[in-house]
Amino acid sequence: MRAFIGRDEELGRFGAALAGDPQAPFAFYVCGPGGIGKSTLLRRLTDHARAAGRLLVEIDGRFVSRDPADFERAAGPFLDVPGTVLFVDSFEHCQWLESWLWHHFLPRAADDTLVVLAGRRPPQPQWTADPAWSGLLHVTELEPFSAEQARRLLVTAGIRPELRDRVLRFAGGNPLALSLAAAAGSAGCSREEMVWAPSADVLRTLLAGLIGEVPTASHRRALEVAAQAHSTSEELLAAVLPGEDVHLLFSWLRDLPFMESTPRGLHPHDAARETLAADLRWRAPNAFDTVRRRLSDEYLRILREAPEDRVWTVTDELFYLFREGETLARLRTWSREDEVHDRPLHPDDLDTVLRMAEETEGAASAKLVRYWAQRQPQAFSVYRLVDTGRIVAFTARLALPAPADPRDLATDPVVAAAWQYTEATAPVHPGEHIGVSRFSIYPERYQVPSRVTDLSSSRAQAEAARARGRAYGFAVFRDAEAWAERVGATLADTGARPRVGAYTYGLFGVDWRQVPVEAWLMRFISAAEEAVPVRSGPSPVPRSAFDQAVREALVHWRDAGAFAACALMRARLAADLAEPVGELRILLRRAVDDLAGDPRGVRAREALTAGYFSGAPTQEAAARRLGLPYGTYRRHLRQGLDLLCEALWQQELHD
Repeated sequence: MRAFIGRDEELGRFGAALAGDPQAPFAFYVCGPGGIGKSTLLRRLTDHARAAGRLLVEIDGRFVSRDPADFERAAGPFLDVPGTVLFVDSFEHCQWLESWLWHHFLPRAADDTLVVLAGRRPPQPQWTADPAWSGLLHVTELEPFSAEQARRLLVTAGIRPELRDRVLRFAGGNPLALSLAAAAGSAGCSREEMVWAPSADVLRTLLAGLIGEVPTASHRRALEVAAQAHSTSEELLAAVLPGEDVHLLFSWLRDLPFMESTPRGLHPHDAARETLAADLRWRAPNAFDTVRRRLSDEYLRILREAPEDRVWTVTDELFYLFREGETLARLRTWSREDEVHDRPLHPDDLDTVLRMAEETEGAASAKLVRYWAQRQPQAFSVYRLVDTGRIVAFTARLALPAPADPRDLATDPVVAAAWQYTEATAPVHPGEHIGVSRFSIYPERYQVPSRVTDLSSSRAQAEAARARGRAYGFAVFRDAEAWAERVGATLADTGARPRVGAYTYGLFGVDWRQVPVEAWLMRFISAAEEAVPVRSGPSPVPRSAFDQAVREALVHWRDAGAFAACALMRARLAADLAEPVGELRILLRRAVDDLAGDPRGVRAREALTAGYFSGAPTQEAAARRLGLPYGTYRRHLRQGLDLLCEALWQQELHD
């Protein structure tokens, strides 16, 4: 067990509370900047509480749902079992719960319970000033270690005397930097020539010393995954690194000193992650891009299959990979202030929704809200502030089957414009439908990037990924010019400007029959990505979209009609073919067969053939046909897809 340095006052106060001192606080609030030692102190406090025989409930704020009811379920024993101690780490990630906690949750605590909150921001001033809480709440803002404490940590860690002053000059009293330096020193990082200076280069060197010699190339690939994924589970690692002993790799990652265990997997400390990612991008850019592509592929697969309550999580994890992209930065806020959660429209909400619509868009729009709430109540989502439950916004995502209902055309000019556009471009056939994100009403932040638009777009994208028979998707914005600039890379401006009451609206759309949802989504979140320049000319699509187009073509290989509409038909591969559909199908089948010429590709070819060409109705059926466990089959299939996409990409670039 590592030596614990300092924090004597905090340990003493908490110890008195555990012992039942009537003068001791009930709630402890620990705050301070990243790396100051909040999580380390919490782990020490949990050790003391466990040693005292208390029941512990531990919650990580980074993975708290937007619904207070979920928090209450997770912390249930705190309300029911006397003596329970509740620990909430990374509270800044769920700070929106603060008012709800003080008002509604903590007052219902069972007897003799204690609560410890730790976050980067201090509590709201009204709680520290409230006489009712003054004797119950103790707030501690952690400070850096003193020079004596910092030196004692380095001595305990075995840092060579000639290096200590250099380390102290670099790290000051910051516990994270000191801990990293101490771990690096104890791992043999004791080079006298090392220069300790507060720069990114030095921190990379420090992390290299901390990790030491990575045991194998497989361990290095696992580290590359953890540096990019928001959280890394053993299951995610297996999907991205097929064929590896992921249990061993996951255990190794978990033991790294800068890695934290969370309910959804391993999560590197923010500073360590950013440094690792920057170093990996510089050192191995191709490996970095490959890992990111595999992660995005896996998130897209999960997006189609995940339960409804996980959809927002999967979408956010996908977007996290590309958070620096220009298009994504313009459209998403990443803000956790005024956090909201969405719920289906309840009849009791209708009056509030109608009032919001009339105040924001006028009486004519409110009349249309009432019309659609009666026709498709399931299309509406209502957004409430997490801390107070107040309704602040609502959206409606309509699903309209072909042929168009005359009542809809006569009632709603926006929906009529959408159907007119489809008739003028590519008509929607019976059995197909269109999706229209018809209303997005957030009076306090009307149609500007906000957490409501984040959630609404995540839901819309998830629905598009799961829907069957969706021909078009449309979005409606009142400030058409501003939104045309924001979404121009991913949605086409139909040119329609329907008028409702005093306002006109812009209608933007995408034909899902012409582009797979996965390829569109990758274009949305990485619009700045460009094809690799080569002498023979660039591909008309970026690599990520090309790979998704290959996967779509495989899915539709047995259906000539659907294959003819797939995105791969617009690649350079098909540009000069006399009979594009038939010849491209032959080319695709031949490319799969050619994989058998590579020893790595024999089982991969069998998996692709069974999964896409044999008529097996599901991947599970294809696995049974080959006599393989499903997990083994998926590993072969993933390897086959990687090899096939790379082979076809080379043909795409070099003809």
